[in-house]
Amino acid sequence: MSFEKAKADLEEKGLGDHVIVLNESSATVAEAAHALGVEPASIAKTLSVLQGEKPVLIVTEGTAKLDNHKYKSLFHIKAKMIPYDEVEAYVGHAPGGVCPFGVNEGVAVYLDESLRKFDTVYPAAGNGHTAVKLTLQELEAAAGAEGWVDVCKEPEGE
Repeated sequence: MSFEKAKADLEEKGLGDHVIVLNESSATVAEAAHALGVEPASIAKTLSVLQGEKPVLIVTEGTAKLDNHKYKSLFHIKAKMIPYDEVEAYVGHAPGGVCPFGVNEGVAVYLDESLRKFDTVYPAAGNGHTAVKLTLQELEAAAGAEGWVDVCKEPEGE
């Protein structure tokens, strides 16, 4: 059902033809990169956090990690990941398919600055066998993002 919600949302925004259904798993960044033949960093990973009881999605480049200090400085609250078994209830998509498309009412979406180094990124589309090929401009429009934030750190050695 999650995939159908995400696909319908993307079709409504004129991007349904950008959805890629894969035979291989795309549930993790590494699996998605392998299945799509792209570098892991170009996978648009969606992190699910709670701000009090409010679910928030932060879309980052695939290899970035949440920087707790930056996050707290911006949102004035400690980052708290949504427990794995509660993600679908809060967001509308299960882990492995979490994306900013077709999410539950009231879920805020932010795009992290780490994505800006790419022209094209590949977020999931509601399940662990899908992706969407989008330019940053398309992602920004389709995600209905509240805006851009800088809450991640690059992986060590980069």
